[in-house]
Amino acid sequence: MTNLPDVVLWSIPAFVLLTVLEMVSHRIHPDEDTAGYGTKDAATSIGMGLGSLAFDALWKIPVVAIYTAVHELTPLRVPVLWWTIPLMLLAQDFLYYWQHRGHHVVRVLWACHVVHHSSRKFNLTTALRQPWTSVTSWPFYLPMIALGVHPAAVAFCYSVNLVYQFWIHTERVGKLPRPFEYVLNTPSHHRVHHASQGGYLDRNFGGILILWDRMFGSWVGETDRPVYGLTKNIETYNPLRVATHEYAAIARDLRSASDWRERAGRVFRGPGWQPIARTPQTPQPPQAPQTGAVPEAAA
Repeated sequence: MTNLPDVVLWSIPAFVLLTVLEMVSHRIHPDEDTAGYGTKDAATSIGMGLGSLAFDALWKIPVVAIYTAVHELTPLRVPVLWWTIPLMLLAQDFLYYWQHRGHHVVRVLWACHVVHHSSRKFNLTTALRQPWTSVTSWPFYLPMIALGVHPAAVAFCYSVNLVYQFWIHTERVGKLPRPFEYVLNTPSHHRVHHASQGGYLDRNFGGILILWDRMFGSWVGETDRPVYGLTKNIETYNPLRVATHEYAAIARDLRSASDWRERAGRVFRGPGWQPIARTPQTPQPPQAPQTGAVPEAAA
């Protein structure tokens, strides 16, 4: 197979340069209507990104083993050629949409992805705030492997998608011309995705293309100024707590659950799911026994 480049590694200098430029632009031209930068917040995001590199290397061991086994079992093969790579990128972006959407609507998956939404700032360092439990993403790409795409090609497509999404984590870029906004995921679309107010929640899941959201009814345009973060924010900059706080919340809910139905809901339902409260029944006064006799007519 063609030796595909490590696009993330080659992009690191660009990440650093763009982040520095954005920081300088906020310092020279501050904007009260933007979230800007916070020293502790940016340091936490960078620390989460560095930690994710180490944990991802660990998770790759079982994932590569599974992908390799599935690829060996399927008789199909997709060659890596100049014209198949765009098709593989398109397929990966489609599956990424469903991976991303799934990580917003299933709580145990959200426990992984919530890390990326935990910052109340929105800048290029926010793109680096990555989870340490990304092992939950690999099942979504099994269809590509089963159709004959080499695991290394899937990893390449995932990396391209990840690199593309770096630049859309900024408030310094307004809305782009309409054709770009209609087809591509842009900073405007992604600001909506990171917002925590009602009409913006769980919207704009696309990676490179926003067309998937338009097709499947999850697109919302940017109108009101986004409020970033979670509906219930965490008051910590500790990377370990940022990485694990939702798992700890799930564990607490499981301990207090009243039955197995509630436990399943706490894990597999949406992040905001609550069991239906049982209304206590009001005791009824005792009724006189019925003898079946017909009452006499009044005199």
